Amino acid sequence: MCGIVGMAGQGPVNQEIYDALLLLQHRGQDSTGMATAESSGVFHIHKARGQVREAFRTRDMRALLGDIGLGHVRYATKGTASNEEEAQPFYVNAPYGIVLVHNGNLTNTRELTSELFSKDRRHLNTSSDTELLVNILGSELQSEITGPDLDPAQVFRAVGRVHERVEGSYASIALIAGYGLLAFRDPFGIRPLILGKRPAPEVPGGEPRDEWIVASESLVLENAGFEVVRDIEPGEAVFIALDGTMHAQQCAANPTLAPCSFEYVYLARPDSVMNGVSVYETRLRMGERLADTVAKYTPAGSIDVVMPIPDSARPAAMQVARKLGIEYREGFYKNRYVGRTFIMPGQAVRKKSVRQKLNAMSTEFQGKNVLLVDDSIVRGTTSREIIQMARDAGAKSVTFASAAPPVRFPHVYGINMPSRHELVAHGRTIPEIAEELGCDYLVYQEVDDLKAAIMEGTDLVDLDMSCFDGRYVTGTVSEEYLAWVEGSQES
Repeated sequence: MCGIVGMAGQGPVNQEIYDALLLLQHRGQDSTGMATAESSGVFHIHKARGQVREAFRTRDMRALLGDIGLGHVRYATKGTASNEEEAQPFYVNAPYGIVLVHNGNLTNTRELTSELFSKDRRHLNTSSDTELLVNILGSELQSEITGPDLDPAQVFRAVGRVHERVEGSYASIALIAGYGLLAFRDPFGIRPLILGKRPAPEVPGGEPRDEWIVASESLVLENAGFEVVRDIEPGEAVFIALDGTMHAQQCAANPTLAPCSFEYVYLARPDSVMNGVSVYETRLRMGERLADTVAKYTPAGSIDVVMPIPDSARPAAMQVARKLGIEYREGFYKNRYVGRTFIMPGQAVRKKSVRQKLNAMSTEFQGKNVLLVDDSIVRGTTSREIIQMARDAGAKSVTFASAAPPVRFPHVYGINMPSRHELVAHGRTIPEIAEELGCDYLVYQEVDDLKAAIMEGTDLVDLDMSCFDGRYVTGTVSEEYLAWVEGSQES
């Protein structure tokens, strides 16, 4: 899970891409990068470890020249989290020169790595699947070139062959030196990608042209004054030429939309709309349905107050309290200068960060039977610490509710939960999980209820729910692959 943005404007785009990356910071805190291109085709690239405000200095911004560019915030899923070489964007110099950013996770990296060496004659210098993807795109684009110029039809045919070779999830944005900006999405639309347009500004002495943006979340478009045109379709590619003309074409043989359900549970900001679905409205509906399950599995009178684990669980907790007719209170104060604990590497770091991130106000807990609502429970490290904090603050009893079902299976499409032994729900019953976490009662959202909360009133017909139900929508994830991933993570 990462955040990506690309923009084709009529003036310098470095500041607007920087602002967009700030808005996408919740999607990745490990590293960040930006690339811009001048009309001559010269690329300017800067990438560094850390968050956006830490990574870009004034001198870096001044060097990022050009009216077309892209940016990335990274949350490590493949490669080495501490290695700056894994930061995006990635660059290859042939054909023409391509810079690419990618949100997602490829699931046939072993086969592709072998192919790139033996068939494509291309060298990889990292274990990043983004480097794989940019080289495959470059190789397929190279095979399309028959003359001095590149046209959109050639680009789209190349993307079509990328779809044929690559498995997994990928929302990608690329700059092709001297030609324009390319954005494409995997045939299942697992990771989000949204297209926006802004009317052409007045340019003294110049030919006005529309400005375009593509980004992981709609809030980026709205914040910068772009009109949301639409989601890029699964398997579709969009090419924006240097003159501002936009070309789009479906490049996959059998595309089907099956977006990641975890985007709506946790990853996306609530003020975003993805695939026509409001993240905030989805989380309210999750709370509505969770309330029924809480009422079903907890004794009457066992809850005095409902409290959210800030911030992403707040909409669901409000709806639980409203429907159950129980007082809603804020019991935890959040330190906003600590990152999201789910996307921090390492159990020890997560455990330490919970206490730094949240403070329990004893006046809200003292002598009360509290219901704590969180968006999900993955490894259980955070939940265990929070439950103990509530007890230390004086709670009489602690009921813990997850707005998502038990995470029992690895997520292989771009979220860092690849090993089953890391998942607290894997191989355990709900009472066993409750004992492991240290709560008096534990309630999970039902799988069907989460699905209904996301799909209600929409045109969606499928979702990737693999971490909850073990069904991998691409149909290419084998038990052998899962064992390999777990083994490579442990090593």
